[in-house]
Amino acid sequence: MTTRNGRTVRDLRRENRTAVLQRLYFDGPTSRFSLGPATGLSSGSVSNVVAELVAEGLVEEAGSVDSAGGRPRTLLRITPGSGCMIGVDVGETRVRIELFDLTLTELARAERPLTVDAAHPHDRYEVGLVVGLVREGIAEVLRTAGVATERLLGVGVGVPGIVARTAEDGAVVHGQTIGWDAVPLERLLREAVELPASVPYWIDNGAKTLGQAEMWFGAGRGARSAVVVLFGSGVGACVVTDPLGPGRALEWGHLTVRVRGRRCRCGSRGCLEAYAGAEALLERWREAGGAAPAGADEETALTAMLAAAYPADAERTPDAAALAVLEETAEYLGAGFGDLVNLFQPERILVGGWAGLQLGARFLETVKEHAKEYALAYPAARVRIEMGTLGPDAVTVGAAILPLADFFARGGRRPEAEPVEEQPAWASTVREREAH
Repeated sequence: MTTRNGRTVRDLRRENRTAVLQRLYFDGPTSRFSLGPATGLSSGSVSNVVAELVAEGLVEEAGSVDSAGGRPRTLLRITPGSGCMIGVDVGETRVRIELFDLTLTELARAERPLTVDAAHPHDRYEVGLVVGLVREGIAEVLRTAGVATERLLGVGVGVPGIVARTAEDGAVVHGQTIGWDAVPLERLLREAVELPASVPYWIDNGAKTLGQAEMWFGAGRGARSAVVVLFGSGVGACVVTDPLGPGRALEWGHLTVRVRGRRCRCGSRGCLEAYAGAEALLERWREAGGAAPAGADEETALTAMLAAAYPADAERTPDAAALAVLEETAEYLGAGFGDLVNLFQPERILVGGWAGLQLGARFLETVKEHAKEYALAYPAARVRIEMGTLGPDAVTVGAAILPLADFFARGGRRPEAEPVEEQPAWASTVREREAH
């Protein structure tokens, strides 16, 4: 049966299930009585949908609360063990794999470092190596948690670079800074990882998955618009104009901040990343005479640089080279933030990524002052620049959200063994249902 607006009864039932699951996920535990006003559904529709979801094991009772003059109301919540997702962060220093239940509680994790050969820096991103590490990590977390693949709703993967999609290969990664040229990552993972063909892969830019996580569960909650920036070896960003939407990845790190400036990893000159990425910061420190720990990875070396510039011992003289590089970097970042303010006029700019967490703790206030100098006064007065709150796991959490959001958009139905859409239709599905 088709309604006047072109929807079938099946479409309407799916949308009703999505609305209930969404409210239980973000507001639960809650009662059937409260679900009516929250979803716009009639009490009968709520009862029918809840009965289906309980029968399928997706929703369970979670105690009761007193009502005004009546019987206690039973509370409902999403059943944590009714499904699970894997989030993968293909970072620039390590590959992190985490297994989550339906409420995004971590069940198991695995980490694999990406070692650096100074003579061949791109070797650590060799595609076969990365695919092998992901394969090993997925097998490890499933084995550690004792989870059967039948419970798996999907695998989300955050990667550096631009992600395109083709009918033949699925997600294809263009990671110019790591030497990936049209890498058919989804096809390679399907061929290498021992998972059922029906398990979908959601592969997207790592800054984008970071933004998704911060908007759903972190410092972005309550904001209508935000830019979430990721600092690691390189620099990336995600602009979000819909709190429940996936956002849009920005190659912000390759914004030109100095004409004919330093050579960037991408091959161009004067990119923000050539001044503010952790790899560039350490290189500039060494060029200025700094002594980074020999053989240390980037995270350890950046920690040492910050400790040298801002010694904990007040009697110790700061490393002049490290301090000068970091102060110059703060101004470059302030100019870059000012560009984001002028271009997008967001309510918030949030800082994340392993290097962002270290740098922000030291001189975020200085960066804010520079951002005010470089941004227009009106939007600058209305933006909050803050640290993200989800820590180093934000990319994997955001990656796991991708299959979760698709699952909810399907009304809690598992996908068929067919190519998935580019992005889950979570937010648009809910808005369309409410409009009609």
